[in-house]
Amino acid sequence: QVQLVESGGGLVQPGGSLRLSCAVSGDTFNSYHIAWFRQAQGQERKMFAVITSIGSTNYAYSVNGRFTISRDNAKNTGHLQMNSLKPEDTAVYYCAVRRSYLGYSGRSSDYKYWGQGTQVTVSS
Repeated sequence: QVQLVESGGGLVQPGGSLRLSCAVSGDTFNSYHIAWFRQAQGQERKMFAVITSIGSTNYAYSVNGRFTISRDNAKNTGHLQMNSLKPEDTAVYYCAVRRSYLGYSGRSSDYKYWGQGTQVTVSS
């Protein structure tokens, strides 16, 4: 059974930084794409960053240039470095993984395995 455990959320002032981590266990880590979704209150869950099994990355316009997604295959962990945070980045953040042979997807319904979610609040 694949399990994902997230860490690193919290409260930060506008302009600040946070680093989220997603530890994956239960299967071959480098056979999965890793995606980050976020869900603000009253809104749908949306993907904003993904890193493929071979390290290619893609970002939503809203975070491009501020967020960096990475993976450490030796430690079975994905990371999300978030800089220049804005109040509109406030949301619950989720990591999810998808088998690489299934291809790339931006839809939450296509991801079977999820982290528990971590709250990120950007406020002064």
